[in-house]
Formats: sequence, structure tokens, C-alpha cells
Amino acid sequence: MDTGCVLVLTTLSAKVDGHAFAAALVRERLAACVNVLGEMDSVYRWQGKVESERERQLLIKTTADRLPALQARLHELHPYEVPEFLVIPAIGGSEPYLKWLKESTAGV
Repeated sequence: MDTGCVLVLTTLSAKVDGHAFAAALVRERLAACVNVLGEMDSVYRWQGKVESERERQLLIKTTADRLPALQARLHELHPYEVPEFLVIPAIGGSEPYLKWLKESTAGV
């Protein structure tokens, strides 16, 4: 079932204000809701070396229609050279929630 809604994952350094980042996306109607999770340790390969950093995971709820604008804005706001931008389709969900999500990201 295609709901037209998606979950986008990204991470930010724990040093960055994740709440301000999230508020900008919601204020601009690029996301209906952004969960800023607690700090975690991320281990990854970057430029041929294994690195480690304290980060926060952001869970961004939006619609498939808003993805191009969200991705462009995320890259403008994000301090990383290559930010995480993973899209997971919502294949189901509560109708009232999906309706709210779509209304929250619709243009005014």
C-alpha cells in the first residue's frame, strides 16, 4: 500500500543544535514532525579511515512529494559534506496520522 508518506533518516553531530535544525524543517513545511534522538556513538569509514563521533539521529516524517525540497534544504542546512539522507517508504499507518502528516506538509 503506497501511503505517499516517508520517513527520512539523517544524523547530526551532537555539537549541532538538532532542535533548531528540526524546527526549521517543520516551520518550512518540509516535515510534519522531526524526532531528535539522544546522543549516540557513530563509527563509520570516511576518506579511507575509520572514524568515530558523538551524533544524534533525526527521524523526519514527510511526504514523497516534499522529498526534493527537503533534500535540497537539508543539504543547505547540514554541516556535513555528505549528510545521511535515507528514505524509507511508509507502507501503512493510521489514516488519521497519515492525513495529519499530509496536511502538515502541504503548502499554505
